[in-house]
Amino acid sequence: MKRVMFVCKKNSARSQMAEAFAKRLGKDKISVTSSGLEGSQVNPYAIQAMSDIGIDISDQTSKALSDFQPQDFDVVISLCGCGINLPPEWLTQEVFEDWQLEDPAEKPEIFPQVRDDIQERVGNLIDKLSS
Repeated sequence: MKRVMFVCKKNSARSQMAEAFAKRLGKDKISVTSSGLEGSQVNPYAIQAMSDIGIDISDQTSKALSDFQPQDFDVVISLCGCGINLPPEWLTQEVFEDWQLEDPAEKPEIFPQVRDDIQERVGNLIDKLSS
């Protein structure tokens, strides 16, 4: 089972949504968590965007990347272009991707669009890791 880390700057929106989709779509296929370069709290707009499609992330918490060890993960996905700021040991995992998704916290009206993009990308990632 592949171990996946979704990372973003604050672990408040994009990485939280990716974690939730991966847990749902990759159940029994991958192990997943998310973190941020710095911890914060889950954005209420992210909670609402996910609730709108029947996924509850209100119990998820923001976690700092420094609380994890890179060797514990096979796959590292940056959602915000923050890959350039990750410590080098996080960039050398079996799979590293930087999706560079727009920050919906800057424009809350794009939360549904970003959410849907994340769902598609997570589905594609799980398919790739499962084959």
